[in-house]
This record gives sequence, C-alpha cells and structure tokens, in this order.
Amino acid sequence: MNVYIQSVLLGIVEGLTEFLPVSSTAHLRIAEAAMRIPLDDAYWKMYTIVIQAGAIFALVLLYLERIVAFIKSFPRGESGDRTWKNHPISLTLIAFFFTSIIALPLHKISEKHLGSVAIMAWALLLGGIIMWVIDARASRYEPNTLHVEEMSLGQAIWIGICQSLSAIFPGTSRSMSTIAAGQMVGLDRPSALEFSFLLSIPTMIAATCWDLLKSIHPGKSALAAGAVPVAEVHMTSQNWIVLAIGFVVSFIVALGVVEWFLMWVRSHGFTVFAIYRIVLGILLLVLGSKLLGS
Repeated sequence: MNVYIQSVLLGIVEGLTEFLPVSSTAHLRIAEAAMRIPLDDAYWKMYTIVIQAGAIFALVLLYLERIVAFIKSFPRGESGDRTWKNHPISLTLIAFFFTSIIALPLHKISEKHLGSVAIMAWALLLGGIIMWVIDARASRYEPNTLHVEEMSLGQAIWIGICQSLSAIFPGTSRSMSTIAAGQMVGLDRPSALEFSFLLSIPTMIAATCWDLLKSIHPGKSALAAGAVPVAEVHMTSQNWIVLAIGFVVSFIVALGVVEWFLMWVRSHGFTVFAIYRIVLGILLLVLGSKLLGS
C-alpha cells in the first residue's frame, strides 16, 4: 500500500478512536498490523506519537474558550462557591496526579508483561461489559452532578485512579475508564464526558512527551534488545510528508469526532460503544493471533 495512503488511514483511525471509549491503542495496532507496518520500527513509533499530538491539539483548540473561562474564574469559580481545592482546574490536576502516581510505577511492568493481544482483547471485552452495565444503571438513577463545576474532590480522585487502568492494561481505553468512573460517582453523561475530555489534556500531553523521550533516549535494556533511538532516524523528505499527513488528518478527524460525540451522548448514551467493544474483543480473542501475528 502507498505510504501516503497508509498515513491518511492511520490518521483517520487515531482521530476517530482517541476520544471515543473504544481504545485507540488497540485500533492503531490492528491497523498497523493489517498494513504490515513493523511495530518495532523507530520511525513508525515516532509517527504514532506525533499523530496523537494532532488529536490533542484538536481537543485543546475545541476547549480553549472553556479552559480560559476556568482560568479566569480560579479559584472561586463562576458562581463564587469554589475553592482552590475543588475548582475544575484543581480537580483536573488532582485527578491527573492520582493517575500518575499509580500508572508510572506499573507502566514498565505493563509494557513487558501485559502487551499481548489476549490482554488487549480481554480489556476491550470486559471494559465493554462494565461500561454497558454502568451506563444502564446510571440511566435509572438521577445523577447528583450535572456540571463539571459541581464536582467534588472525592469524585476527581476516583476518576483519576480509574484512569490509571488505561495506562496499565492496553485496550482498556482512557475515555472508557474516566467516563464509567464518573458515572459511578454520580456524574451525568455530559459531565462525565466533559471531565474525561478535560482530564485527557494533561494526561495525553504528559504521556506523549514521555513516549517521545523514551523513543529519543531508550533505556539500556531497550538498546540491548536492538531499539533504535528516534534521534538517529534518518528523516527523508518523504518521511516528513508522511508525518505531516498523519498529524493533519488526525487533527481534522478529531475535531469532528469530539463535537459529534458530545451530541450523540446527550441523546443516546454509551451503549453502542460498549457493544462495539464487546464484539471487537471477542473477534480479537478468536482471530487476534492470526490478525496481529502475536
């Protein structure tokens, strides 16, 4: 397949799945395997990181006005009833902190032992079931939090803890973890989704920078295993164009997906995504080794 077409397709996959609760990691791995892209190639590792940055940029742009409003209202909030402990900015950073202190120590273990197709498939399947059950339960009860501005410190900490699952178990999905966690502690669907988006900004920026740093300066064990530092990748004009295509396509697609997702959730909830995860998880369990070659 033409490398430029590959880049367009991968950019579409990243833009479509980064903020939907279906696991962008699983979808990118499936797409790259289907296109016979070597997963251990230094250039393609960098490519995956860069197109994720395109999706992040799209989300920041969409939420820029909201973020600026939060900054201006800190720490009292728009209604004057917030403090530095429970303002939306504080809650976002606190949730991110709890994600980090759990995920960072366990991430290396996860990369070494939990990156198999079977683990990814089970994460998709079980995550879909959990999401379906929680969304169905939430629809039968009146939520106690209708706006992000009304969230408590305890809710933010819980969501941050649950988000760490996505860093430990590939296929879990950061969005699924945070949305389901939010609904469990009383957030309505739009609020759970909005806080998931807000929390994804520092989380994805930190994860992207961390992945890029590891790719530029691999550890001794990675070098011993034959890893090539990104800094040593020879960038041709074609490589730059392929990279730019993936970034731009991911950015444009993510712009549309975030807006559509917000509208869909208000009317339909998350059931369709839960069912999709379950079906994909079962398919990977049955055909994963043949499809991904692992």
